[in-house]
Amino acid sequence: QDRASRSDSSGVESPSDRLSARTSTYTRRENRLASLSKTEDDSASKDYKKLYEDALTENEKLKSRLEDGKQELTKIRSQLDRVTQRQDRISERSTVFESEKREKEALEKRVSDMEEEFKVLTELKSDNQRLKDENGALIRVISKLSK
Repeated sequence: QDRASRSDSSGVESPSDRLSARTSTYTRRENRLASLSKTEDDSASKDYKKLYEDALTENEKLKSRLEDGKQELTKIRSQLDRVTQRQDRISERSTVFESEKREKEALEKRVSDMEEEFKVLTELKSDNQRLKDENGALIRVISKLSK
């Protein structure tokens, strides 16, 4: 029940919860050992020795599990760092891609605008040439009329 109350809503115990549970278990064992040593005689000291050895064995197991947990945490952190870096590179690429896309669209719009201006310019040149021709014809007519 202690472990269930210490676990979060996802049902996963945090390392500090597990450590505090182990510490309290170890403390209870020490308290039991201390009370046994006070109340029993020499035969009880043999039990005390066995309990002490059991506690040491359990302690070593817990230390080993703690080391395994630390190594797993380091491994997971490095994986997380790699994934984060990969996502950063992908987002940078997408940002560059988006800016290149916008730049390309702007250039295409500029080219189409210039093509329209070129068409208008060509029309203006032809209109200008037509007006020059008409002007020349009018000048010839006026000069013939004035003679």
